[in-house]
Amino acid sequence: MTPDTEPIRITRGPGGEVEAEGRFDPLAADILRHASFLFEPALHGHWIRLPFDMGRDWENQHATWAAEMLTAARYPVHLAPDLRSGAPESSMPRAPARSPVMTAQAPPGRRPRR
Repeated sequence: MTPDTEPIRITRGPGGEVEAEGRFDPLAADILRHASFLFEPALHGHWIRLPFDMGRDWENQHATWAAEMLTAARYPVHLAPDLRSGAPESSMPRAPARSPVMTAQAPPGRRPRR
């Protein structure tokens, strides 16, 4: 990709639908399909959108996921600010990992095996 390439734009249309616009090569199209975007025939090419009536949270998650995958593949992407989903699950705080000693212990009420 060259720096002067037009970005792939993922926006919410006037009817509330989430659409992707821009120039797509086969890899970008596959990434969008993997993120649940549909390619519907139109008079001038394809209408690329997410399925209707899946809920805003679902749409935002899939739009954000598509933008992250396209960015990782080094495509320039513009994701509308209203489509950004919350923090991904991988960045949410997790419970502390158990130490090896704790995992080897028997459950409460049982004697350890010998």
